Amino acid sequence: MLNKEDLEMRTAFDLTPYRRSTVGFDRLFDALENSFRAETQDGYPPFDIVRTGEDSYRITLAVAGFRPDEIDITSQQNQLVISGQKIEKDEDGVEFVHRGIAARAFERRFQLADYVEVRDADYEHGMLTISLQRIVPESLKRRKIAIGSREHVNDDTPQLPEDKAA
Repeated sequence: MLNKEDLEMRTAFDLTPYRRSTVGFDRLFDALENSFRAETQDGYPPFDIVRTGEDSYRITLAVAGFRPDEIDITSQQNQLVISGQKIEKDEDGVEFVHRGIAARAFERRFQLADYVEVRDADYEHGMLTISLQRIVPESLKRRKIAIGSREHVNDDTPQLPEDKAA
């Protein structure tokens, strides 16, 4: 049986010792702490993350019951936020015996690595698909440096004038 202390130990890591002994890793530690907090939230709406290529990804969220105009997607400073707010319709005379289709508001946050950009978003059959691409600047890409060869002529060797030679 799992008690509350065991659950807290699994989800609450103290990164303070690492913060004290490293420089420039603040964003990494912030992302880790945010992901620990996010794991404790409910799993609505469910989603998949798929790697579609070496530098491309796709996030798919199941948002059945929401229209595209009820969903907001924003990307800022390495964070992708997807939120949905159902626009309530006044349904006169309708009495629900059971309401199983989720229509509650939601917000999903995804930490994006450096240089990951949102390419596009599509909505079809209750599934929201967001395409992501990692675009590394040319100055940061690995490049191979060719090694040239030059014939070295030793110019220090004394030359005899042609008319004095012989």
